Amino acid sequence: QVRFVESGGGLVQPGGSLRLSCAASGSIFSIYALGWHRQAPGKQRELVAVITSGGITNYAESVKGRFTISRDNAKNTVYLQMNNLKPEDTAVYYCNTPETGSPGFGPWGQGTQVTVSS
Repeated sequence: QVRFVESGGGLVQPGGSLRLSCAASGSIFSIYALGWHRQAPGKQRELVAVITSGGITNYAESVKGRFTISRDNAKNTVYLQMNNLKPEDTAVYYCNTPETGSPGFGPWGQGTQVTVSS
């Protein structure tokens, strides 16, 4: 079972940028779609970005135009470039398949904390 390790989070001021990385323990070549989820305090986990093997992307309206997801199958890594960050982006970010229980879905990792505050 593939495990994911997220990194790149941190404390940033509103309007700043961060680039998150998701390193998979195994090949992601055969995983059709991968995504980034986030969970803010007091809220349910939210899927914010998805990318397919063919490079098709989809974003939640709350992050559209500000976040960019990408994947490098050769490096078994998924990225999330986050620009123009807002306080409401504060959350723990996780990578996994878009749908829990789908092929390629792995155990939830520790995630990486993103805090947007002045």
